[in-house]
Amino acid sequence: MAAASPAHAVFFPFPVQGHVAAALHLAKFLHARGGVRVTFVHSERNRRRVIRSRGVDALAGAPGFRFAAVPDGLPSDDDDGPPDAPALLFSIGACVPRFKKILDEAAASGAPATCVVSDFDHVLLAAREMGLPAVAFWTTSACGLMASLQCKELIDRGIIPLKDAEQLSNGYLDSTVVDWVPGMPVDMRLRDFVSFVRTTDPDDAVLAVVASTMECLRTATSAVILNTFDELEDEVVTALSRILPPIYTVGPLPLLTATGHSPPHVVDCGADPPNTPDLGAAASLWPEDGGCVEWLGRKRPRSVLYVNFGSIVYLTSTQLVQLAWGLADSGHDFLWVIRDDQAAKVTGMLPSEFMEKTKAKGYLMSWCPQEAVLRHEAIGAFLTHCGWNSMLEAISNGVPMLCYPMGADQQTNCRYACTEWRVGVEVGDNIEREEVTRMVREVMVEEKKGREMRQRAMEWKENAAKAVVRGGTSWVNLQRLINEVFSPCNSA
Repeated sequence: MAAASPAHAVFFPFPVQGHVAAALHLAKFLHARGGVRVTFVHSERNRRRVIRSRGVDALAGAPGFRFAAVPDGLPSDDDDGPPDAPALLFSIGACVPRFKKILDEAAASGAPATCVVSDFDHVLLAAREMGLPAVAFWTTSACGLMASLQCKELIDRGIIPLKDAEQLSNGYLDSTVVDWVPGMPVDMRLRDFVSFVRTTDPDDAVLAVVASTMECLRTATSAVILNTFDELEDEVVTALSRILPPIYTVGPLPLLTATGHSPPHVVDCGADPPNTPDLGAAASLWPEDGGCVEWLGRKRPRSVLYVNFGSIVYLTSTQLVQLAWGLADSGHDFLWVIRDDQAAKVTGMLPSEFMEKTKAKGYLMSWCPQEAVLRHEAIGAFLTHCGWNSMLEAISNGVPMLCYPMGADQQTNCRYACTEWRVGVEVGDNIEREEVTRMVREVMVEEKKGREMRQRAMEWKENAAKAVVRGGTSWVNLQRLINEVFSPCNSA
């Protein structure tokens, strides 16, 4: 009998930095180690940004791996910064006809798609309409997903929408305990849930999209992939498995792709041959400052605080100044990412006195190779917005965190980091100079709290490493994923 044709997975992640980066990690691994043909779809806007930041060769692809692009429905006159997330959320449906055309073209070429991998409902539903398995790669944490799944229940119980804006600041979010969620602690507060619940509008459009997306996960997908590992989120993953299609926990993906192992009984393409294009370059939407790694090489182990609020979050000018002086007053070296689009929105954001005081102790840049930074022995802690990619990379490298969640699943991630995993401390509702100074010193120095956090962070680092080696939980789950979802005989 003729050998079955390779599975062909068409990836289309929600087109923002964190979602694209995680999806590309998974796509690369399935292609290189599982023998899966991949078409990776960018938005046109992100395609232009990748070319500007990494050059056209970043999208050259490789045998069996190609890049495509579709419009995202947003104006094309401002590609330098991140898109407005709500606007993108509502416009992305415009891409579906062009996305379907990519699937039609693949079929006409003799290499039809065998499944679609995405994390937003328009694409997953389009796949099902065309008779293809819809696989959800959910790029938030398992706890963040479970929190999002509760939005409809919170509405049904009359907890949200909030009665008035005062409930955002009068203690209601802290005093309202949500103790009925499967797999989550019984002392979860409303403030620990995804930021979409913080609305007073009974017709809130974003909340409606979240609720419909969760229903799509329940009813329209054939599998759900999570970038986490069982030891980290065991109880919530077990609870999710009772209400969603089959779940595959295959993280931390950066560690898994770095091991180079292939599960048994699947195609092993071996090490990438010489001159193979760096497919990972297509994940970076900003030029990266590699000089920061060289700067870290001149610093003592665990002496530098890394500060990065991710690819979408904007701080106000007041927050930036308060943070800057808090870092300066702490006395510790710091590596701080301030995106160009953030800097452009704040005129004279950092006073000259700050720049003078910290010129020997601080390194400011617009973007960096974060995985390499967090791996570096000079990093002692991470001040983060609690985006899941950032948190998982910190956990994978044994780096304790100062947490300042801003939106989406970040509040839930923060709660788990600070209370369940005990590798983080929350900065608070506002960034204030004195509080930043106190907390940086508390986490960075080798006194009781900082030492205990670092010890727990190193324990989680070991657990993450065990999950991805041969026989580890994520390694085994990846074998199941390839055999049950991406093998040719199961992808028709």
